[in-house]
Amino acid sequence: MLVDAAVRPEEFPPDFVWGAATASYQIEGAATLGGRTPSIWDTFCAEPGRVVGGDTGDVACDHYHRYGEDVGLMRTLGLAAYRFSVSWSRVLTPSGEVNADGLGFYDRLVDEVLAAGIDPWVTLYHWDLPQHLEDAGGWPARDTAARLAELAAVVGGRLGDRVGHFITLNEPWCAAFLGYGNGIHAPGRHSAADAVAASHHLNLAHGLSVQALRAAAPDALVGTTLNLYPVTAAFPGADSEDAVRRIDGLQNRWFLDPALLGSYPDDVLADLGALVAPTLIQDGDLGTIHQPLDFLGINYYTRHVVRPSAYPGTNAGEFTHRGLPTAANGWEVDPEGLTEILVRVARDYPALPLFITENGSAWDDTVEADGSVVDADRLAYLAAHLAACARAREQGADVAGYFAWSLLDNFEWAEGYAMRFGLVHVDFATQRRTVKASGEWYGRFVRAARDILSP
Repeated sequence: MLVDAAVRPEEFPPDFVWGAATASYQIEGAATLGGRTPSIWDTFCAEPGRVVGGDTGDVACDHYHRYGEDVGLMRTLGLAAYRFSVSWSRVLTPSGEVNADGLGFYDRLVDEVLAAGIDPWVTLYHWDLPQHLEDAGGWPARDTAARLAELAAVVGGRLGDRVGHFITLNEPWCAAFLGYGNGIHAPGRHSAADAVAASHHLNLAHGLSVQALRAAAPDALVGTTLNLYPVTAAFPGADSEDAVRRIDGLQNRWFLDPALLGSYPDDVLADLGALVAPTLIQDGDLGTIHQPLDFLGINYYTRHVVRPSAYPGTNAGEFTHRGLPTAANGWEVDPEGLTEILVRVARDYPALPLFITENGSAWDDTVEADGSVVDADRLAYLAAHLAACARAREQGADVAGYFAWSLLDNFEWAEGYAMRFGLVHVDFATQRRTVKASGEWYGRFVRAARDILSP
């Protein structure tokens, strides 16, 4: 599948941020080294049937030992920025003390990234909750929000002299509803009430962590990252439109509104009804969540297409497709949706710089006899979505940067190693890295765009 999209570096401003992204559990490995304790993903992976192939993140890309090589790849690609997350259970012990070895790893990583002329962007929480906190109640427990603020204070205090951008959360919708609602992500719980409670406490953790980061790293810029989807009706009709409203409300507005407007949407509160426990949203919570932000991160992969459920009374709606080409994981390739969501956020919410903090696609990559990986579909996907960013800018959205997902093929959560999103191919048996054709193209594009600074 090839997408015809003409996009030129000249369509982006000289200060546009060009990067790639990863996450700690997906690449680091070294699961028991340096004082790291188990996270919910270690526990989840150990349960038979949870992850495709029984895969785990125990070794992953061995980035813990190979970060120097990986930073060299970033330099080869000409990246201006690198977004990564810290492993909470590597940084803090179960007693809440700082693990010097674990925090020291991120010290070294930041220094290596800076020495390569690349700006580090640090995400505090990318789904790997320490298992001891899950044992104490996890995200459905209010205290977990305060614990993330403690991590923010430690990481901000140690790295804030060199890190200019911090992201509080990555995709809290996934952490709450996939982890505690339908159980396909760690910790694998199945409780609608727990999922709603987790979503509020993640929002609260965001606000508390912004406050902690402002105090610990006053010169840094702080934002959060949400996975946003335009939601489209599969066919016209009042039932379809209500399904769109419900899905959009819980997927998008439930997180955008409290962070950027200081309130939960009334219609979603009504939809959730008794799932919102009387004591869940306490006095002052919305003020805490609604912290001034310096930017908003948006992760985009595809669009939600919904229709009324075929079984009335059981579900508000069902997901379907529009008949577009699909990537290896079944997600439709829909770059127009990226333009739509960017323009909508710019239109409906207070003005902020918008950064695409993840965007990418999985394909069935083939290693050729000469060792190369010619991934034309991923290359076309990147080009089409960069063109979508350019169109959003033309329509008034302040799109200020783009981070490709992902730098490396890695552990893709419940899909294990079955899905490859990387610009760089990883042979997990040997840990050999090979830049794919998409990575070479992205590198040329990035270098051409950065050359605009000094023609």
